[in-house]
Amino acid sequence: MKQPRAWQRMLSGRRLDLLDPTPVDIEIEDIAHGLAFVARWNGQTIGDHPYSVAEHSLLVEEIFLLIRPEAPARWRLAALLHDAPEYVIGDMISPVKAAVGPDYGALDERLSAAIHIRFGLPAILPAGIKKQIKQADRISAWLEATQIAGFSQAEADKLFGKPRLQSVMSLSIRPRPPLEVREAFKRRHKSLLEQI
Repeated sequence: MKQPRAWQRMLSGRRLDLLDPTPVDIEIEDIAHGLAFVARWNGQTIGDHPYSVAEHSLLVEEIFLLIRPEAPARWRLAALLHDAPEYVIGDMISPVKAAVGPDYGALDERLSAAIHIRFGLPAILPAGIKKQIKQADRISAWLEATQIAGFSQAEADKLFGKPRLQSVMSLSIRPRPPLEVREAFKRRHKSLLEQI
């Protein structure tokens, strides 16, 4: 029986095998473009533009730096790329990921490893770094929930945990047009790579 096609043609011309991704087929232009057009919260956010995964990724990297101000550029890059696999597998809210089961997680891990290697990061991040990025991700989710996704603070506190870091409370979310976010993501990626 013939194997089903598991690759996707990217705008860069690369053919990315989703089941067996290789670092050579990863391009930042593809990631930035894809993430800028993937809406978080299934598009259920206020504003004239969807709140994209690229915008979320920029916010998570900013929060990560507030959590760990001395973090070297390589771990800030890891924070920026924390949801990079979603450029090809999309964004699913956590309850749906749980319902899909471990296959989604395995696919995400394979793509993450290829992306990390492509940009000079370890395939698997150190546990402490991963935990701090996850903390930044949860704070971002709380901010997004309360500012643009219609959650009350009490509901967001229950689901995501109230941020203990007071400096994040001044961060403001303003969804931007996809092409603007795409360019901002690429600029930040370039800046971090230059610092490594």
